[in-house]
Amino acid sequence: MARAPAGMMSATDSGPARADAVLSRLQLLVTRKLDGLLQGDYLGLLPGPGTEAGESREYRPGDDVRRMDWPVTARTTVPHVRRTVVDRELETWLAVDLSASLDFGTGRWLKRELVIAAAAAITHLTVRGGNRIGAVIGTGPPRDGRTGSPSTPPGVLRLPARPGRKEAQGLLRTIAGTPTRPGRTDLGLLVDALNRPPRRRGMAVVISDFLAPPEQWGRPVRKLGVRHEVLAVEVVDPRELELPDVGVLPVVDPETGELHEVQTADPRLRRRYAAAAAAQRAAIAHQLRAAGAAHLRLRTDSDWLLDMVRFVAAQRHARTRGTTR
Repeated sequence: MARAPAGMMSATDSGPARADAVLSRLQLLVTRKLDGLLQGDYLGLLPGPGTEAGESREYRPGDDVRRMDWPVTARTTVPHVRRTVVDRELETWLAVDLSASLDFGTGRWLKRELVIAAAAAITHLTVRGGNRIGAVIGTGPPRDGRTGSPSTPPGVLRLPARPGRKEAQGLLRTIAGTPTRPGRTDLGLLVDALNRPPRRRGMAVVISDFLAPPEQWGRPVRKLGVRHEVLAVEVVDPRELELPDVGVLPVVDPETGELHEVQTADPRLRRRYAAAAAAQRAAIAHQLRAAGAAHLRLRTDSDWLLDMVRFVAAQRHARTRGTTR
């Protein structure tokens, strides 16, 4: 288990007071390093096109064909797309996966800590000007055979979308204080909870390690992308990508408690592991591209704030060139 650095203590170490201190520290980091990127036109963390109709312009490769302006195209015989005006009030929903596999980390922090950091960054950067933010939290498989409701599946905690920084801070405290249960959250059901009940167009953020089979969550993410701007935040640990040569390595599955001993001195095993991990991550990236989601990968051994800065800059650059993702 990795130790959190001094600038980011674990929000689950010792009660609400410690969690508040961690979240306050995260708010300060986000405000100092990311908030300056959002000055000027209101675009948010993920530059979205908005929903109000605006002017038309000529089509450029990479533009969303769903925004073709057919009347203007017919009149001019040149393909045009309809620009849209960015909404001044945005509703953002987070789908936060807190499966047991997130309680793992061999880098600078645990994957769970990165999930909380990403949720804090997105929350602080979007809750302004009357914007509302809500969340659905995957807390693991249901207990006692509970069936839940159509809008809130079993094993999912729903926090209603509310405006205001105080309410946003309360939402983050709930996320940080949610205990991990053995087993894996059904990521497909968690994402689908954002589709029910139907709500106004906005931004949807899915934060997970996406270790569940892509066929489980791919369709719900595609469905989500039909109506909302979707950002997928993938949390990765370097040991999930390759094995070090450290001899016999005891490995415990955090979701099942199973113990395996792996002989990492075998170079063929390490190559097969790396190839399988690369194929898995490629399948995840392919599924997210097919859903039209923006994809941000955060690693436990890198500077997550710097990765977010680069992501925002790349999204803005792509938007000015008429392409996204």
